[in-house]
Amino acid sequence: MLPPELPPLPALTRAEGELIDQYLEIIDLLGRINPARAHDTYSGLRAAQALVPKAVALRDALALMHQRGENELHAPTLTRALRVLDGERRAARVTLPSQQELPPD
Repeated sequence: MLPPELPPLPALTRAEGELIDQYLEIIDLLGRINPARAHDTYSGLRAAQALVPKAVALRDALALMHQRGENELHAPTLTRALRVLDGERRAARVTLPSQQELPPD
């Protein structure tokens, strides 16, 4: 049996797509660094080192949008794109775990 089909991504400009991609990559890295969820320092260190070029790429995507006159972010459309790309689950790794998720001390 095939998994359920995901809804299609909304129409995005190339720069909006790059913005979403870079944002999610940074969220993934921050989730790996999160001390409340991390397992070891080495993976956090590697993720922190990878943040710099990803932040530059995110800045460049936003700068390109601004240069092209794309001065407004269309939040409903970008939110749909983030949801299709599993942004809620990915962003949840950046937050503190609930009390139920914590192992006993």
